[in-house]
Amino acid sequence: MTEILRRDPRRERIARNRLHPEHLETLAQEGGCTASAWMGPNGRMRKDPHAKGFIGPNGLRRLDRSGVQQGTSMAAARAAGVAEQRPLVEVEAPAFLVAVVPDMAGGRLTGHDRDLLGLARQLADADPEARGAVLAVVFGTHKDEGLAEAGIDRLLQLDAPGFEGHAPEARLGALMAVDQAWQPRHWLLPDSPLGGADLGRRLAVRLGERPATGVWQLEADAASPLGWCCTNRGAAESLDIRRPLPRLALALAECAEPVSETRHAVHGVTLPETLPSQLVRIEDLGMVPVDPAGVALSEAEFILSAGNGVRDWAGFHHAARVLGATEGASRVAVDDGHMARDRQVGATGTWVSARVYLAVGISGAIQHLQGIQSCDKVVAINMDPGCDMIKRADLAVIGDSARVLEALVALVEQSREERRDAA
Repeated sequence: MTEILRRDPRRERIARNRLHPEHLETLAQEGGCTASAWMGPNGRMRKDPHAKGFIGPNGLRRLDRSGVQQGTSMAAARAAGVAEQRPLVEVEAPAFLVAVVPDMAGGRLTGHDRDLLGLARQLADADPEARGAVLAVVFGTHKDEGLAEAGIDRLLQLDAPGFEGHAPEARLGALMAVDQAWQPRHWLLPDSPLGGADLGRRLAVRLGERPATGVWQLEADAASPLGWCCTNRGAAESLDIRRPLPRLALALAECAEPVSETRHAVHGVTLPETLPSQLVRIEDLGMVPVDPAGVALSEAEFILSAGNGVRDWAGFHHAARVLGATEGASRVAVDDGHMARDRQVGATGTWVSARVYLAVGISGAIQHLQGIQSCDKVVAINMDPGCDMIKRADLAVIGDSARVLEALVALVEQSREERRDAA
């Protein structure tokens, strides 16, 4: 056979023409080719220098430094069904278990929980010949549909009424039953104020273990009893302490990279024996009502944010009170004097990590998009269907913001009246 490269001019034209209907299919057939790189006629990879960034609404190319690409290429790829699916990993007969107790604030995995599960995967997958499984112990009803993508192999859900709210003694009794039933090689809990730090220290006392707190790094060490060494933050986070990894560890946020390349078969498990009755000496009286207006933006879980497109400010403030949301604003709204400076969201204001961020009349400047990149769900209400905030949003409503908020408030008030009548 000849070693001379044979050109296909038609396929080369299709690879360069991103508007051609066979463009994505052609790139998928060409090894290593993407929408911004393709194999040239001389056998060398050619790259499009203009592929970085995206075209803004004014026709100018913009660079997205928020970590979320605002172009439509990913949406088109998902629509065409060419998005790669993560390979499924199933551990049928694990050599050992790594037990993780996530905080599950609001019934969903937090960013801290996902980092902790990434750390658990390091421990479970260290030895390919004797692979372990990650067991997640979840209290209450969870609403997270991404447990498989987070790296969980076994799921123990304890949703009895006695575990709801602040119930450290009941939860501690359940964790002791888990330890007696399966004897996990490692226990991992988040060192966080949401409950993991307190529960982890209680569990350490009950197990008779000296826990490692403030863990932020793991290293393999054959001289350690469990084969690992951990680095902890100590002395008010001014000193790093290196010690052998004990059986129980409380890890900080960003202790490891979350699972991003695989998905795991989440098999539900149950305890072999019923839980013993616990002597509960703490009564949970419920959450203390807090005025959303007094919550700092960096700590708020539900933010209603206004931009230059808001004209009815009285209706906006009323909607925030009815929805129980913390008010935020874009820089334009703050500069115009409609909101206080401490309510500004964005890279030049406050970086927020709300579970729900409702943007009303905000076009989506790059500084604003940077400030909301850690938000779980973004909902946008805007008149311009081509603005960058609409492209960033998980749910978009195209329409007048005043009328949409008015209808939303009416639905919420109607639902509350129906619940009161039913009670």
